[in-house]
Amino acid sequence: MKIEEIRALSNEALKKQLEEVHQELFNLRFRSATKQLVNSHEISRVKKEIARLKTIMSERELGIR
Repeated sequence: MKIEEIRALSNEALKKQLEEVHQELFNLRFRSATKQLVNSHEISRVKKEIARLKTIMSERELGIR
């Protein structure tokens, strides 16, 4: 998801999206631990997505943008 798409989401949608991405990260880590993960780059992609979501949430809390 691009940053413009994230900014267009409401606060509740951001929280829901963050929960979904955390669940995806958990599943990827589980698959990695059991040697079933084919593309290990997916873990870093999901971590970056979490960082984007948290950044937008903190911007809104601080009143930036």
